[in-house]
Amino acid sequence: MPFLSLSLYNFRNLKNDKIDLSSKEVFFVGENGQGKSNLLESLYYSAYGSSFRTHTDGQIIKEKEQNFSLRALYTNDKESTQQISIIFDKGKKIIEKNGKRIKDRKELINTIPCVVFCHDDMRFATGEPEFRRFFLDQSLTMYDALYIDDLRTYKKILKTRNLILKECKYEMLDIYDMQLAQKGIEIQKKRKKAIFQFNEIFGDLYERISGISGVSIAYLPSWKEIKEEVGSRIPEVNDILQILRDKREQDKIMNTTLSGPHRDKIVFMKDGKLFVPTASTGQCRLISLLLRVSQAVYYTRVTGSKPVLLMDDVMLELDPSKRQRLTAMLPEYDQLFCTFLPGEPYANYKKENTKVYIIKEGEWNEER
Repeated sequence: MPFLSLSLYNFRNLKNDKIDLSSKEVFFVGENGQGKSNLLESLYYSAYGSSFRTHTDGQIIKEKEQNFSLRALYTNDKESTQQISIIFDKGKKIIEKNGKRIKDRKELINTIPCVVFCHDDMRFATGEPEFRRFFLDQSLTMYDALYIDDLRTYKKILKTRNLILKECKYEMLDIYDMQLAQKGIEIQKKRKKAIFQFNEIFGDLYERISGISGVSIAYLPSWKEIKEEVGSRIPEVNDILQILRDKREQDKIMNTTLSGPHRDKIVFMKDGKLFVPTASTGQCRLISLLLRVSQAVYYTRVTGSKPVLLMDDVMLELDPSKRQRLTAMLPEYDQLFCTFLPGEPYANYKKENTKVYIIKEGEWNEER
């Protein structure tokens, strides 16, 4: 199991102490606002050096304090004990892995791969396109450091190109169009391949739990495929340069780049029609849950490794039959962390060595 223990200091409302996590399944049980989600957040933060709940690290510091720190002990594939420590103080973050300073958070990928299920995942089904792009990019960056570099470079090029448009320095556009096309096409290829692999997982899962067949994920790139007599193909750099030239006048009017991977769409289809606009809230909630399940399966298929699952109150909105089917179909995992309200039947999901902690006012006590 990856996580062996976690030591916390000034992390949200959690007590400054060490928690034993040496079990394949760990449950956190407590009322809302007691610290269950904070514990999941601290695990995710230990794995990636960032939060899934906020982009502002200062919001994590316990009230009236000035800094926070985490220290996680975990095991790697060779079963040796490793350590990650993170200190955030005066707006600066220091991350160390086995005593060695981490200069870039991408160095942490594949260290403790985590898939987090939370209420905000509903945005992947019903939110704006940017949330689905985020989910797809997150799935790829869980294991592909080159994709992280591609995204970072693309965003820098895009930012510069938009500045050129705002400042009317149009003579420079040809240079940045070439850079945007070269980097953007790499992103588009990887996104298309990932969606193909996701569809091998997602539709079957959705049918088995909901009974609704034919639901799939469609990738609609901003730079559309080129139609030819023999079919269609992914655009090449020269094709994209022509697309950018064709849209240049519109870009000038709007002072922004109107096409590219930052405008891609990912949608859910059934029988050739958009599924979400007519789907019920429960069906959309199931989409968001099964996207996370698919993300875990996808990660394992691509890397051969199993992730850690962090599940934050994910059972609350499912009826009993769907809960049972979902728990029976959870992907393979190295370790599982779940949060529950006291009234939920969490005992039904326990295994022989499951650790159960009762959480109250940021403190935890193991259930006996």
